[in-house]
Amino acid sequence: MTQKKKSYLRLLTPPDDLTSLVKTIRRLQADRIKRILTFIILVLLAVCGTWLLMLNQTYGRARTADQYPSGTTDSSRYAQFADGIVRYNRDGVTFLNKKNEELWMQPTQLQTPVIAVKDKAFAVADNGGNSILVFSEEGLKGEIETTLPIEKLALSDQGIVSVVLKDENTPRIITYDATGNILAELQISPGQTGYPTAVELSDDGNTLAVSYLLVSGTGIRSRLVYYNFGEAGQSRPDNIVFSAEYDDTVIAEIFFMGGGRSVAVGDHSFVIIRGTDEPQADKEIALDQEIQSVFHSDRYIGFVLLNEQKSGYELRLYNRIGEQMISREIPGKYASAKICGEEIILYDGNKCCIMTATGITRYEGDLPAEALEVFPAFGISRYYVMSVDELRVVYLTK
Repeated sequence: MTQKKKSYLRLLTPPDDLTSLVKTIRRLQADRIKRILTFIILVLLAVCGTWLLMLNQTYGRARTADQYPSGTTDSSRYAQFADGIVRYNRDGVTFLNKKNEELWMQPTQLQTPVIAVKDKAFAVADNGGNSILVFSEEGLKGEIETTLPIEKLALSDQGIVSVVLKDENTPRIITYDATGNILAELQISPGQTGYPTAVELSDDGNTLAVSYLLVSGTGIRSRLVYYNFGEAGQSRPDNIVFSAEYDDTVIAEIFFMGGGRSVAVGDHSFVIIRGTDEPQADKEIALDQEIQSVFHSDRYIGFVLLNEQKSGYELRLYNRIGEQMISREIPGKYASAKICGEEIILYDGNKCCIMTATGITRYEGDLPAEALEVFPAFGISRYYVMSVDELRVVYLTK
């Protein structure tokens, strides 16, 4: 049966004026969205421009915004850790908030306290003594007693500790967990392996890097060895996953960085090692000046070099793959140097120099206090300055 077409049904089409109205509304909506987007982009550009201008601004004075007295005038030392400040001396370790208020305190009896700080843990040891205390932000994680005097200390983020223990004939390198259990022990024969001059642990605590100094007649050389105590090193003799020798140099410092890299620093050069399970020497970079001090972050490697051609010193910065970022002359030698984000902070007493990673000197002058620790505060051009008896918030101004 065929269906008859119903002639009275018609497809209605909107009148021309209604179609025009719909198009007009859509055009107005599109124009409005464009105006809003343009406004947002202009605001973002203005904010970014202002931020970059302030970030790269040069300042001439440092003034105090807030002061938080501590009521102590002892010979404590300080270190930035997590969201606060560690104060440590012979009698105790104290964790302070950023208003200089005590959060917790651990009594100690340490003759010569030294500290190692990571992101999630720090350790305070008695250099030349036998005690090591491992802490997190919440307080004491564990205490370690060694059988021989402590000579060098290394720490991982998990609180694993490696120490060089001093012995006249056979120094030892022992790795402990935070509660004092021995995880690994290396027997050293100075006549064969050399004497350990530097130790460092990877963040996960699996890889231990050691530099040994060997003396042969009138010559010296450094032997750099990486031990892996995880799966990567189980099948290797003595857990050694990397070994290399460097003539006529003393490697006195090793540190791990982001991107699975580590750096070994010698007298006039440094070596970038790539990887932790199967490390490889990636690049060796010679320095034409004498190294005065070394500092680093996960992204940058910094050096203060003695400027032998001119008076004064040179500040040089490299990224973690060994590319030179900046080279700047500085008028004097600073006792402390650190990298915080994209800023280099140099300080000595009340003298201070703050420079960006791009080489712009933001501030060079005096601080309103004798600084024992300096690090950025919240906001632009604001810094915490810890002195013997107070914590100040300092801001830079013209």
